[in-house]
Amino acid sequence: MKRLLTLGTLLVASYLPLQASAFCGFYVAKGGANLFNQSSQVVYVRDGDRSIVTMGSDFKGDVKEFAMVIPVPVIVQKEQVKLVNNSTIKQLDDFSAPRLVEYFDSDPCEIMRPRPMAAPMMRAARPMPPVARARELGVKIEASYTLGEYNIMVLSAKESGGLVTWLNENKYKIPAGAEPVINSYLKQNMKFFIAKVNLKEYSKTGFTQLRPIQVNYREKRFMLPIRLGTVNATGKQDLFVYGITRNGRIETTNYRTAKVPTDLNIPTYIKTTNQFSRFYKDLFKTQVNKNEDGVFLEYAWNMSWCDPCVGTPLNNKQLKELGAFWLTENSATDAYITRLHVRYDRETFPEDLMFQVTGNTENFQARYVINHPFAVKPTACPAAKTYVTQTLPKRWEEEAKNAASLTGWDVNAIRKKIAETKPKI
Repeated sequence: MKRLLTLGTLLVASYLPLQASAFCGFYVAKGGANLFNQSSQVVYVRDGDRSIVTMGSDFKGDVKEFAMVIPVPVIVQKEQVKLVNNSTIKQLDDFSAPRLVEYFDSDPCEIMRPRPMAAPMMRAARPMPPVARARELGVKIEASYTLGEYNIMVLSAKESGGLVTWLNENKYKIPAGAEPVINSYLKQNMKFFIAKVNLKEYSKTGFTQLRPIQVNYREKRFMLPIRLGTVNATGKQDLFVYGITRNGRIETTNYRTAKVPTDLNIPTYIKTTNQFSRFYKDLFKTQVNKNEDGVFLEYAWNMSWCDPCVGTPLNNKQLKELGAFWLTENSATDAYITRLHVRYDRETFPEDLMFQVTGNTENFQARYVINHPFAVKPTACPAAKTYVTQTLPKRWEEEAKNAASLTGWDVNAIRKKIAETKPKI
């Protein structure tokens, strides 16, 4: 049985330059899409009614078992499709991922003088089924072509039963319960973009991973079909939408777009014991439990700079590869990035995702802070006594409560861990 990859349709966009105060600490860790199982990644460039959508997935296994079925609003011809490097999406994920940063306390006995803020970091330079059988079932093959390692077809149909029969007969094993969802898309006059691997062509590429597929079309609706992907899911799935625009961040219009908590101090042991991945996974789970049908904002920033930089900013060539067609090699990086994270299933997300491009160019990032104490004896000076006996205990208690509130961890266990790992003064 082929594994059916059914994300839905593609689209995502949002971008613009922003101003913000510079960051004085150091980036030390990130929590990206690779932390989450059963995840899909979609890069969605939106400009006017133009959509350029790049679809990645976490498919693992024999490529013979790969199949993709995606509702699309138009007949997508070969010249509207291209393949994208996996490394480009990986770099975008790294760049926009939630981050852990650290600061180091100064000697409380020294007279504090204001230190200049760092300047903003600028980006670095940088074999087809018989047509007769399809007709018999009311299915029309609108387009058929090979691109790289994929055999691609675009299908329309008079009714869902015929399309499901055709897909099953051609070894696209459609799960039980998919027909009503397919029918709802057909009623919207949508087509179906299907792809499977051409093994002969794949063997020529030398790649060990299937490349993301990108489609380019015009459509008034700014939406991402996700319902077909919930039919055969074995639980909740994670979807990361990276929007690229030149107007501002993107938001959902039919679900609440909520920011994840950010800019909170957490215990230093989360870094020193390599707990940040666990911390962020539990933080996100806690937010989903509070708002199951929420779409969560993890990052919104202009690609021309980052503060701090979790990964290397994409250069204009890479952004253009993802669909930012307005950029040239020597132009300013006029691209605003929005990172949205959705954990969805059939019950909590019964509708496809509908988006809008906003004029909001405010910077936002999921950012968590650790503060390293300065090793000083309380007898060193009056300020040191206050620092050791009052400031640090108060801060450690605040960090314990923050971590417990964000993740659902037991606060007493956190306090114990802080006591075990705090520096000997």
